[in-house]
Amino acid sequence: MSSNEPKWVIQARKHLGLAEVKGSDHNPEILQMWRDIKRGGIKDDETPWCAAFVGAMLERVGIRSSRFESARSYLDWGQLLALPVPGCVVVFTRQGGGHIGFAVGRDKAGNLLVLGGNQADAVSIKAFPVSRVTGYRWPAGLVVPTDPLPVLSGARISEREA
Repeated sequence: MSSNEPKWVIQARKHLGLAEVKGSDHNPEILQMWRDIKRGGIKDDETPWCAAFVGAMLERVGIRSSRFESARSYLDWGQLLALPVPGCVVVFTRQGGGHIGFAVGRDKAGNLLVLGGNQADAVSIKAFPVSRVTGYRWPAGLVVPTDPLPVLSGARISEREA
């Protein structure tokens, strides 16, 4: 963790370990994320919530999110980056849809380390192959950092984001 991480990543780290509640109950913190992105009609924690997590973290620090439940909605949000920088929004493909999170590093194999929600039903940092990336985005109007992604260890390859 870097002391100069963007404020939305600092906010996101506070939720590491937050997980869905199995069964008919739902995690109230995940339900609040839906409300934070103006999608309060979603009343469960089974609906894929990676975009709700990213959007809520942005909204909570005063940055307007895409306010949509689709990860792919971020492909038109903010400004396009050619390469990832610490804290950027990363949009991925996955079987049956998309996935989204914040880039926080790389592993020694070159995979992106991503802090995201709904990664194995929880907020976690997982490794993702760069081949799955469909876009890197940064909040419009904010200065893009020039720092490279730090090389970190300890994250497992993501196996489930739905």
